[in-house]
Amino acid sequence: MRLIRSNPLAVFFLLYMAYQSFMSGQFDNPTSWFMAKLYLLPAILIGLSFHEFAHAAAAYALGDQTPKLQGRVTVNPIAHVDPFGFIALIFIGFGWGRPVQVNPMNFKNMRRDGVIVDLAGVTMNFILAILFAGVFKLMIIWNPAFMGTYMGSVVVELIYNIIMINIVLMLFNLLPVPPLDGFGIITEVFDLRKRSFYYQLYNNGFVILLLLMMFDVTEKVLVPAVGFVLRFVFSIYGLA
Repeated sequence: MRLIRSNPLAVFFLLYMAYQSFMSGQFDNPTSWFMAKLYLLPAILIGLSFHEFAHAAAAYALGDQTPKLQGRVTVNPIAHVDPFGFIALIFIGFGWGRPVQVNPMNFKNMRRDGVIVDLAGVTMNFILAILFAGVFKLMIIWNPAFMGTYMGSVVVELIYNIIMINIVLMLFNLLPVPPLDGFGIITEVFDLRKRSFYYQLYNNGFVILLLLMMFDVTEKVLVPAVGFVLRFVFSIYGLA
């Protein structure tokens, strides 16, 4: 995300958040920290890769060849992981994938198709959360004894992490703050590009987002929302 790397204020806030994470004591036990991140790794790779793949596939289906030409219509994590964003995700709990580049001039209906492409990523995350909750239910039905073993507990944690990460990615990306999908959706719905404040807001969106995170605004919004969606997903299979 060039916008982040070229913005000194954004880099400062990222470094500050990394410092806060270090001072919080989460690195006091490196082994526990490493194992926790190791169990999160599959969930992060699946969530990010399928999210960006959905954007690319939707744009391609709607007539834009750009994602296809750039090799983004794939679930291969190599095509979607941004190294800087991935490192940030590991160390401070917040990161990003490589944004899918789209040329809206190739769409038949620019605003409508733009909304579809923006919604594709979060919809994919929601579908994945539901599917893996179903896998969890099947494990309970077919082999409940396995879940009581060490290997079973590892598999359960991996599946739970996949469900949680996808729900978090869905809700986080729906926040109406640039450069997230939620802002893209309201931009198209309300045609914000015609507004005088749009480009100034967009260019400073990541700094605004970091400030919201630093002052726990996003946490206060996301924590209850994640809990609600998690209960809903599990309730589909009678697990809530």
